[in-house]
Amino acid sequence: MSSDRHARRFFLAGLLALAGCGFVPVYQENSDLRGAFVFESDPSVLGYHISARLEERLGRTVVPQYLVKVTADSSERAAAITAEGDTARLNIVGAARWVMFDLSNDRQIDNGQVEAFTSYSATGSTVATQTTRDDARERLATILADMITTQVLARASELPR
Repeated sequence: MSSDRHARRFFLAGLLALAGCGFVPVYQENSDLRGAFVFESDPSVLGYHISARLEERLGRTVVPQYLVKVTADSSERAAAITAEGDTARLNIVGAARWVMFDLSNDRQIDNGQVEAFTSYSATGSTVATQTTRDDARERLATILADMITTQVLARASELPR
């Protein structure tokens, strides 16, 4: 029981310390970075899903301060093969390169690359396999976009506003 009290006190003291230092979560609705970005991506399905997720995470912009350009690609590789030689599971490996620009002066601020993979089962019917493939591609886009979001917000939070 006393360890619960100590943990609660420690947690509350931590919150007070964060509040005192001006800490503001970058993901909250009223963050000054929310809605500050506009996104461009390649005209692929993966690029579309990445842009949609970035907009979901960072907000739709009215007057953008920053432009984030994303180029993504992916490939499939067999991950599991049955004794008969059939592919039972596939990995989709993806990479996304991003470049962030300050729109007030068209200067490049930062860039980076993220990589991830997802997998799906290929043991069902043709329709089931296509559905799981589509879902895996969308999950890959979400993972890549979330990684880009983290990097972009870390860099943008250091910039003067």
